[in-house]
Amino acid sequence: MKTKVLYLTAALGLMFGISSCSLDVVPSDELNSEVLLGSAEGAKLVMDGCYAMMKDEVEFLGYASGNCYARHYFQLSEFPADNICLSAHTTDPLYEATAHMMTDGLKNVGTIWMVGYKIIYMTNTVIETLKEDDPDTKQLLGEAYFMRALMHLHMVTLYAKPYSFGRDNIGVPLRTSTNSTVTTRNPVGEVYDQIVADLRKAADLMGKSRGNAGYPCKEAALGVLSRVYLYMEDYDKCIAAVDEALNGAAPASKLDDDFANYFIDAKTSPETLFCIAHETTDDRGQSSIGSMYLKDGIGWGEIYPSDPIKYLYERYPNDLRYTAFCIPQFSGKTTTGGDDLWKVYVTVPATGETDPKTPHIYASFNLIDDGAGNYSFKDGATTYNIENRKIKGNGKADPAGEYTEYHVNYGGQDCLCRINKDVTLRVGFTVPMIYITKFSYQDGNPMLSSPVLCRWAEVILNRAEAYAHKGDAAKALDDVNVIRTRAGIPTFTSATEHGYDNAFQIVMDERRMELAWEGHRLFDMIRNKLDMNRQYAGAQPFEIVPYDREHLQYPIPNNEWTVSGIQQNPGY
Repeated sequence: MKTKVLYLTAALGLMFGISSCSLDVVPSDELNSEVLLGSAEGAKLVMDGCYAMMKDEVEFLGYASGNCYARHYFQLSEFPADNICLSAHTTDPLYEATAHMMTDGLKNVGTIWMVGYKIIYMTNTVIETLKEDDPDTKQLLGEAYFMRALMHLHMVTLYAKPYSFGRDNIGVPLRTSTNSTVTTRNPVGEVYDQIVADLRKAADLMGKSRGNAGYPCKEAALGVLSRVYLYMEDYDKCIAAVDEALNGAAPASKLDDDFANYFIDAKTSPETLFCIAHETTDDRGQSSIGSMYLKDGIGWGEIYPSDPIKYLYERYPNDLRYTAFCIPQFSGKTTTGGDDLWKVYVTVPATGETDPKTPHIYASFNLIDDGAGNYSFKDGATTYNIENRKIKGNGKADPAGEYTEYHVNYGGQDCLCRINKDVTLRVGFTVPMIYITKFSYQDGNPMLSSPVLCRWAEVILNRAEAYAHKGDAAKALDDVNVIRTRAGIPTFTSATEHGYDNAFQIVMDERRMELAWEGHRLFDMIRNKLDMNRQYAGAQPFEIVPYDREHLQYPIPNNEWTVSGIQQNPGY
């Protein structure tokens, strides 16, 4: 097959090569529905091609290595938010996403768009060919509706403003037919309405998955539908979708009991509703999603947990979500009892920088503990006393309840500190190194995983947030407590415990801890109109990020808008 760049214009009828897809049985670039879809086996080949497209490397603007939908999606949906710290500048375009400096010519921006709409086109060939009353192809038809909905959801959340900003805002092109000759950007509301209709149809057509969690099922459609209703602020329908998916089962019964190994076994875990299933042969090595989070013989290991999310986890040091998936890298010294092993890391501007938004670093000093709970450190002949400050979330940039921060007046400014006792963390590019393993160790391979796009824990928290918005704190906490029990931390009996003011704040923090680095945080914050606090060390700008910043929506790729003439997003 020839390899072509896909636009949404006449080129929609062309196939480009995909290494793991069996569509090569057709000796032509034209998607021949008569050949491919004349039987259930043909439709199966097309749908399997859709799943392969999400994980295969594809060529775009001369790039192929590491150019993969899965990698780009999980980076573009996670790195602009406030759960990650980028330790140093990188030439990979993930940096522009992290720093909110995207442009319309970057390969990650263009590849996501190209592959997403290619998959939509392929699903339309299945939808236009198969009949709903054919028992041999009913499941495959449901899969096509599911994938068409999921790709439109990814497009509209990445390239358009949230539904909560208004139904009439410009969305993305809505494709429900292979016979599209004109490209326009449909309103956000129209795109969401079609997503709902497609997921409802998918749930009605599908039953159990026809394989592992790399193939969708009825519950997967309902799970994603609950997310869509939550994004649309239709809380009653969100709750109803979750109830329908549970079908009378207790929420706790849907969670994986062996959570410490969940992401290793995500492809076969009953908690996973849909993932991008990878096999051993799909190992991307240095180009994998996990490579930025982990270095274990291979990998870059340059993305670490942000200070704010570490503060949340550290309230309960035994929280399984931290102990199982966040791995501190120690200096090699493990003996306790001396201040040479106790460190304080002070967040300060890089040398010579005066702009308060420039990236900040950690300065490291030996920590002095007077035994009475008072901390200090010396820099030369000067002693600096560290303040133990109680912080209460304000529901805006920081929706958390009360927690502890350490501060010091250093260099004439108030600086955030981190204290480490008993061991000294290795420091990578001036940032204490804590590796994240949610995308690692499938089949024992540190760079292999089957990244999860929907799982039961999210679905339960979708309902919890819907209840919180409706003012039903008791039911919201019931769902939150299911998640906390599995994590091994105390449950809530009231929405005003532990410094919280209401159930919504509790749910937001629980979503943050449970779904960290899985591609939810950015959308959770901006759709709820919450600013993001990124005032911590790292290569990302040191700032409070307003929820309505224009660059939180990605630009329409240059190769699209210059050909089809569709409107570019504001600010680009």
